[in-house]
Amino acid sequence: MWRSWERVHETVEPVFWRDGHLVVAGPAEVKRVLADPDTYRPDNALDALTPMSVAVMRVLAKYRFKLPATLANNGTDTHPMIRGVVFDAMHPSRVEALRPWLTGIVRRRVGQLTRRLRAGEAVDLHASLTTDLPLLVLARLIDLPVADVRRVKDFSAAALELFWAPLSLERQLVLAEKVGQYHRELREIARTGPGLARDLREHGRTENEVTAALFFLLVAGQETTSQFLTLLLHRLTEEGLPDGYDTADVVEEGLRLDPPIPTWRRLAAVPSTLGGVEVPVGTSVLLWLGAAGRAVAADPHAMVPGQRGSRRHLAFGAGAHRCVGAQLARMEAAVVLDEVAPLLRRSTVVTAPTFPANLSFRMPDTLVVRLSDRVG
Repeated sequence: MWRSWERVHETVEPVFWRDGHLVVAGPAEVKRVLADPDTYRPDNALDALTPMSVAVMRVLAKYRFKLPATLANNGTDTHPMIRGVVFDAMHPSRVEALRPWLTGIVRRRVGQLTRRLRAGEAVDLHASLTTDLPLLVLARLIDLPVADVRRVKDFSAAALELFWAPLSLERQLVLAEKVGQYHRELREIARTGPGLARDLREHGRTENEVTAALFFLLVAGQETTSQFLTLLLHRLTEEGLPDGYDTADVVEEGLRLDPPIPTWRRLAAVPSTLGGVEVPVGTSVLLWLGAAGRAVAADPHAMVPGQRGSRRHLAFGAGAHRCVGAQLARMEAAVVLDEVAPLLRRSTVVTAPTFPANLSFRMPDTLVVRLSDRVG
């Protein structure tokens, strides 16, 4: 399941065993798990896929690295309050207020890319357009000091690899240094920073909790949106945009076909039965959000904006842990699509993204395009 996005065309049972996980692929079964946090707890959401050796733990301990239960991994009674503070910081009205500012940034970037393309260059839409946009938006929204965008992006990519990829010890040690170093900076922001960090402190959250909340927003918040934007632009460049399309419908179909997080985990806290399969206590339950999203639509594997079932995808999860940044991701995708659509219609892919092995994240590395030959 390390490359689950390549297997979404498989015909599978709603619930089955694979690679040591109980894989849940049926939409109804996925919703059932997400709606029952007492039976299927979120405690293992941030557990490292490759167990960390003593040497790796020593590296992280050097930087006082901790991930207490705050957001994705929080099944305690503190979750509603912490989530509420984060939701207020990312309220839809605050998100919408950023639309003109973001539109200006994207429009300028697309203008620069268009000039380069017209000059005969090939351009990397991932590196030049989508990689850092969600970080810039998030930093502005929650008042997060980001002095060096590249450093933060390096940290978030390292964290996705450290916690969700199959790794050698040597690679784990390299990644632990990167993650630990920036985690130390996040701790300082948690202690003295403005915006969301201050709000969480004022609600009685500890330094470790505030740091962990910021960690998760940087790792699974902005990084997932960045990846989704690249995936969406790649699909639309390859397949084309239909005439008279509705932007919101295209974004929803993109989320259904290429969800930012194709799989997510839960831990069985009590014995249960799911889709006719016995689930022992302690079972790692892997929710295959990518497959579930395919199953809800009338035409499962084709991008048909507005088709029946399209908006019933589970790209943002469901229940008490449904992604608090869903509206933010939708707004960013809509702005990027509106501004870049004319360019996509005239472009062809030169270098498609490649994806490393990872349990829950796709991590595209590039999307190089040039103007199509047919364009004069």
